[in-house]
Amino acid sequence: MNTVHAEWTKLRTAAGPGWLLLAAIALTAAVGAAAANAVSCPAGGCQVDPAKVSLTGLYLGQAVVAIVAVTAVSAEYSTGMIRLTLTATPRRWRVLAAKATVVGTATLVTGAVAVLASVLAGRLLLDRHGIDLAHGYQTLSLASGPVLRAAAGSVLYLTLIALLSLGIATAVRDSAVAIGVVLGLLYLFPIVAGVVGDADWKRHLDQISPMTAGMYIQATTDLRSLPLAPWQGLGVLAAWAAGALLVGGLLLCMRDA
Repeated sequence: MNTVHAEWTKLRTAAGPGWLLLAAIALTAAVGAAAANAVSCPAGGCQVDPAKVSLTGLYLGQAVVAIVAVTAVSAEYSTGMIRLTLTATPRRWRVLAAKATVVGTATLVTGAVAVLASVLAGRLLLDRHGIDLAHGYQTLSLASGPVLRAAAGSVLYLTLIALLSLGIATAVRDSAVAIGVVLGLLYLFPIVAGVVGDADWKRHLDQISPMTAGMYIQATTDLRSLPLAPWQGLGVLAAWAAGALLVGGLLLCMRDA
């Protein structure tokens, strides 16, 4: 418990993380609102997933969350404080577990606020653009099971992105390299999948991509067309996060500070 308190103090008193998490909320909500405001449904009908449109901001908000998680580890290596941390807590797995608890909890709260703001913005804006009962769409509401799953899953998605980033940062130590690896994992898979001509290979890449598979949790319409079910997709991201934390923890224990 003392280790968790120490990690919370570090995160709370550092100048950057708080502002970055607020920026993640603002960016997620703003991009989601812009996407909802840009959608239109002509008289002939449309194919729109209201929840997914409203939560579009997660594609950018996750990058800010990843930076916060990376700096929670790399900042200590850059200043040398990690030596004091590991001297005070010789059991290194406990240090990583405490960092994961603090960063994960902070991201969970941030994600909840960002997702709630995005859903509320979508509810207000989509009706004005033809995504309404007249076109066969229910009003966007957390009282709807699929929308609640998409919203709650999106909060978990951001939390898992933070844990993935934390594990990678623990493994590579350097801020720039860790951020590059995380963003590469998130955004490179969809780019590669987009240029692959073979449909089977594209489907397999989508199934193992941490971002593409994880984002399936947002889908509320046409679920049968997805390569994975929404919760299965989030499970893929969870596997990536667990693997990163495992590798990071092993390297933390094996190497000198």
